[in-house]
Amino acid sequence: MNRRDLFRRGLALPLAGGFGATGLSGLLSLPGVAAANDYRALVCIHLYGGNDGNNTLIPRDAAYSDYQKARAELALPKDSLATLNGNTIGHTFGLHSALSPLATIYNQGRLAWVANVGPLVMPATAKQVKDRSVAVPPFLLSHSDQQAMQQGWMGDTDASGWAGRAMERLPKSLKNPLSAVTNDNNKTLVLGQSSRVSFMSNGGSRYWGSADLAQPQTYWSQSINRMAQWQFANAYEAEYARTLGGSIDESKILTEAFLKAQAPRGDFPSDYLGDQLRSLASVLPVFKSMGYRRQVFLLGWGGFDTHSDQRGSGPRTQDAQLDTLAKAVSAFDQSNVASGLGLDVTTFIMSDFSRTLKPASGAGSDHAWGNHWFAMGGSVLGGQVVGQFPSLVLGGVDDFDSEAEGRFVPTTSSDQLGASLMQWMGLPADSLLSVFPNLANFQQKSIALMAG
Repeated sequence: MNRRDLFRRGLALPLAGGFGATGLSGLLSLPGVAAANDYRALVCIHLYGGNDGNNTLIPRDAAYSDYQKARAELALPKDSLATLNGNTIGHTFGLHSALSPLATIYNQGRLAWVANVGPLVMPATAKQVKDRSVAVPPFLLSHSDQQAMQQGWMGDTDASGWAGRAMERLPKSLKNPLSAVTNDNNKTLVLGQSSRVSFMSNGGSRYWGSADLAQPQTYWSQSINRMAQWQFANAYEAEYARTLGGSIDESKILTEAFLKAQAPRGDFPSDYLGDQLRSLASVLPVFKSMGYRRQVFLLGWGGFDTHSDQRGSGPRTQDAQLDTLAKAVSAFDQSNVASGLGLDVTTFIMSDFSRTLKPASGAGSDHAWGNHWFAMGGSVLGGQVVGQFPSLVLGGVDDFDSEAEGRFVPTTSSDQLGASLMQWMGLPADSLLSVFPNLANFQQKSIALMAG
């Protein structure tokens, strides 16, 4: 039974005394919320299924010949690529034509790519992986496990993620009631070791069955508030009441925020990702005006498991999904700049893994490891590709696959990327290894990605 069913079945409680002395507007001055202009939000878009980075960020120099030779029918024509200005990490680059809006943001200096990034236990080469002389993350090439690994999963005894752990270790002055937020059941990244994860649906959680949280004096709204205050001696019942009470408090905060929100200015596509980012863009300025300091948002989207029919115009092809991604993300950036949050919001993507350089049967590609991600926002050191770009040679120096299918060992750890982002959020240096324990094996703990 879900919470809506509970109320539909005729729950009737004595009238409570409203939402207490604070009411809806009183939530804006809860302890831990300090008026400040120092607001920073980190937004992660996880591309489900394993986006093919080999057809996302492509070299336009001599390395293009290796790419074209290895990719056969999947290779993008060189003259179709959206040009990235300049020479970076020894290459000139282009993007899939569907990502042209992102090329514009890159060329404006607001977006950077991170090349060949993925989960690592310690630095590793393809030869070491082949020789089994170095520790590697468990369950490589598995969707669910690599989704969790990218987001900082520490194993069955600690399911938390790196952003959730980091948010718990921020200074008290940077904390606020709604700090780690997800839009679906995927929550590893924002899950802490002892704190809550908040769920934010598109437009908020105003209605709980018959209760309208925007009208706190009505019968059902007072009833649900009374329910959240129940006391139990039984530990299980007490935990249920505590969790319910926390969910109601978060829903009241979100209700207040969305009531104050204004339509963002970006030209968002009318689809799931566009709707999610439009909703988030509308409410971020409100959170800043409420005095919130640090927030992390996790959005999951996509179906990039393109074992076949990767190219084309069908809605599940990579080509079509990259078009959707670029339009939604560029509109999100436009909205943040227009609302004065251009320096305050950093958006980045991750995905389960990349895909084989060598095409699979059926004009698709199979599961791989190292991938190319991007980070976007005014605080990003944009207009560059960070890290090391792999050799696009089947069986080459970066290919650990025994059949030479083009599976690259990452040269930048997802933990190094995460550390760079969370230090921008305010993570103290002395907490770095408690959040990213594998970084003890790396001499370089972060990458040159963020300003300030």
